[in-house]
Amino acid sequence: MTGLVAAYLALFVLSVGARFALDRLNMAYLRAHGHEVPAVLKGEIEPETLSRIRDYTVARTRIGLWEDLSQGALVLAVLFSGLIPWLSGLLEARQLGLVPAGIIFCFCIGAIMGAAGVPFDLYRTFVIERRFGFSTITLRLWLADFAKTALISAVLGGCLLAALFALIGAAPHTWWLWMWGFYAVFQLLMTVLYPLIIAPLFNKFEPLDDPLISGGVMGLMGKAGLKAKGVYRVDALKRSRHSNAYFTGLGRSRRIVLFDSLLSSHAPDEILAVLAHEIGHWKKGHVRVQLIGAFLISLAVLYGAYLLLGWPPLYASFGITHPVPYAGLLLLSLLAQPVAFFLSPLAGMISRAFERQSDDFALALTGKSEALIRALKRLSTDNLSNLHPHPLYAWFYYTHPPLVARIERLMRS
Repeated sequence: MTGLVAAYLALFVLSVGARFALDRLNMAYLRAHGHEVPAVLKGEIEPETLSRIRDYTVARTRIGLWEDLSQGALVLAVLFSGLIPWLSGLLEARQLGLVPAGIIFCFCIGAIMGAAGVPFDLYRTFVIERRFGFSTITLRLWLADFAKTALISAVLGGCLLAALFALIGAAPHTWWLWMWGFYAVFQLLMTVLYPLIIAPLFNKFEPLDDPLISGGVMGLMGKAGLKAKGVYRVDALKRSRHSNAYFTGLGRSRRIVLFDSLLSSHAPDEILAVLAHEIGHWKKGHVRVQLIGAFLISLAVLYGAYLLLGWPPLYASFGITHPVPYAGLLLLSLLAQPVAFFLSPLAGMISRAFERQSDDFALALTGKSEALIRALKRLSTDNLSNLHPHPLYAWFYYTHPPLVARIERLMRS
């Protein structure tokens, strides 16, 4: 066993153990406190709802744990079964060229990894979500979504992979910089085109015909000094009863999207409060910061890949006799997963800080906190959100502050 393999296995075991320990810690905390109604929700939540929240959280945690273990076992199988050297050797023998061979290699491994997650998604959608009254999707629609997603991923992923391997072949010492530029433009283009081309392939978006809400939203936008193409209603109920609202797009494609489930379950002032929070993300520059952060991280990742791609021990440790770019990139991506897991709380900390800033902006924009508090309470009960996450679990995984802490903070403002 080489030092690289030993270091990876140690990190892999630590990451699997950490996931398991965090899940167990969170479940034990829920069992100890899940019957308690938080002070900020006294008189607003029924014992039956608390029971459903506990059961829903446990069910999702269990399937998530089994999925993590399954994915981890599959990663080990891909790394140590000899599949990578066999497939890369087969493609080299065919002399297809770097671009087509690289695309075929990545698509084959990607198909294996993706197929392993399908049973868990089916169980989560048609058993857990349906048992708790959320899932409304039909098998036919699920299959259509799956086919569309696979096709779009293949087309977009194929474009990125073709550019990557073409640049590696054409500019072996500077490909990482050229690829970074290509990726940055590609990402910006997708941000603009997603609400116009891709999202309508899955859902129907219609201008909101409620003058009270649409007028209120545009009024808030004007007060914040922002412009949007419009306010849209999306037919989310044909898949799920979970509710949400979001901003999407850049420039002229910027738009506000409201789930029909949100519109049917919330009062107008609650919807406006939620959107005031979303406006805060734009006004505070969170979208811009996240894009810049993603670009900087991608630059670091590509440069790191460039430095390691010609390192012989990377290949020898997994049975490959000489450097093969597409095999090396796959190995690096799999070896980096445990490292990325332990770094993920940093992103969560930044995201939670952004959420608090947006809450503060919503209060300043609307001048009151009552509507936002009511909206958060309703969203939590409607979506069966865990009211008692363990603090360490929330710190590690949550992108939003825990609901109770968030409401308490709003009530103090």
